[in-house]
Amino acid sequence: MTRTFTEGSKAVAETIRVCRPNVISAYPITPQTHIVEELSAMVANDLLKAEYVNVESEFSAASVVLGASATGARTYTATTSQGMLLMTEVLFNISGMRLPVILTCANRAISSPINIWNDQQDSISVRDAGWIQLYAEDIQEASDLHLQAFKIAEHPDVLLPVMVCMDGFILTHAYEPVDLISQEEADEFLPPYKPQYYLTPKNPLTYGAMLGPDAYMESRYQLDKALADSSRVIVDVANEFKNKIGRYQGTLIDPYKTEDAEIVLVAMGSIISTIKEAVDTLRNEGRKVGVLKIRSFRPFPKEEICNALKGAKDVLVMDRAFSPGHGGVLTTEIRAAFCGREAVPQIKGHIIGLGGRDINVDTILNVIKDRAGVGREDKFVDLKEALIGG
Repeated sequence: MTRTFTEGSKAVAETIRVCRPNVISAYPITPQTHIVEELSAMVANDLLKAEYVNVESEFSAASVVLGASATGARTYTATTSQGMLLMTEVLFNISGMRLPVILTCANRAISSPINIWNDQQDSISVRDAGWIQLYAEDIQEASDLHLQAFKIAEHPDVLLPVMVCMDGFILTHAYEPVDLISQEEADEFLPPYKPQYYLTPKNPLTYGAMLGPDAYMESRYQLDKALADSSRVIVDVANEFKNKIGRYQGTLIDPYKTEDAEIVLVAMGSIISTIKEAVDTLRNEGRKVGVLKIRSFRPFPKEEICNALKGAKDVLVMDRAFSPGHGGVLTTEIRAAFCGREAVPQIKGHIIGLGGRDINVDTILNVIKDRAGVGREDKFVDLKEALIGG
């Protein structure tokens, strides 16, 4: 393991390198570009023995890794924003074929209007594609999650694609001290991929065959069950990573000072670090406040979330994506998880930081201060009334 001060994108690329992918294909799009630039240079300089396939679009990039994975190759791609949406058809095919592809989503806002800064609308918009979705709080976790992602995806009880989501610019282009995993450590943790099923003339198979009304629903049931059952493997892999590598960022969720908290803030991604700082400030003033980090959005850990929040009076959810006409997506899912349960806390939604709008400690402190005035409707935080005619 090597301690270095590096950019988030380079840290991810270095981790992908030690995972020994056989095929990489991606189309450059801000803020994902630095990751695949680094990987292409590694392949060109013979630092990584892999096939790097240049393509003309994100749709093609996803199609390349689909085909390569179907032949038994360990595969990787990355994208963001509009590129993610262009991949959508293929994303559904990859999960439907149960192919363990790994994808980095450098989270970025969706246009129109055009915006290249960070929120999580892109990955949230494909939440129903059947992919495992894991969200990183900082660069170290983003790096570590990719090694874990390959092991999760390729587990014989899972065989599903994994999307590692990291906030664009905030994590992809920032510099932090990072402990990079050595090749020896990676090889011990992640053995070579030996697929049980793959396309070969020696044993002809069919992927993505036609299914009629008599069998299609069962295939979707199996996909749903596999995604739900992957929770156990995500937990096991996180614990194995802790034992072998020595770091631990939580499993499906990561509570922070929630044991006696009357107010718990819930969020995903890099905003968690800012919320922790605000919570520490309030804790020093004697306020009982905590944070619940959602690390796995798919599968959605309903039981774990409800158990972590059952003692809170107020749950303040911070959404960096929303469903127009309805509200915050994470807020909605947490409310649904509590349906039919006793002692349901007040769950209050806040749509925050869209399009890269700054979220600082004062923003979070103001949200907590104003919570009494927030009803069931989700609230847009820090709206500029002059721009909306209010």
